Amino acid sequence: MTDVVKDAIRKAAMFCAYQERTQQEVRDRLKEWGVWGDDAEEVIASLIEQNYLNEERFAKTFAGSKFRVKGWGKRKIKQHLQQRGIAGYNLEQAMKEIASDDYKSTLTDLLARKRRSIHDDNPLVVKQKLVRYALSKGYESDLIFAVLGSEE
Repeated sequence: MTDVVKDAIRKAAMFCAYQERTQQEVRDRLKEWGVWGDDAEEVIASLIEQNYLNEERFAKTFAGSKFRVKGWGKRKIKQHLQQRGIAGYNLEQAMKEIASDDYKSTLTDLLARKRRSIHDDNPLVVKQKLVRYALSKGYESDLIFAVLGSEE
């Protein structure tokens, strides 16, 4: 193992210890540091071995926190994970972090909060704005209409 690789492993370990990362984020950072090819793959393999880098753990943490903190829906979370190179098993595990009871109640709370901020007398306009808002948060349209339908 060369000194460049050892140094890159040390720096990348600190990078991963600060916050959960994906392999792609580490690869991009290694490129910035001038490490690529087999050296970069050796660094990533070492980080996985030492458990600094774990994409399943990243996906679960990402999905859980975006849902709980930002109120994102599954569609938006899934899209952002896919943009970060997370797919297959890790994506499925991340989606399991969101309990269906919590999911529906979070959507209900979001819509109630949003409804209070809408100052319009026309119920169709209000419903349209609520639907658009929930869709932008990444919730599924059938669930949105089910929640809005149960409130009327």
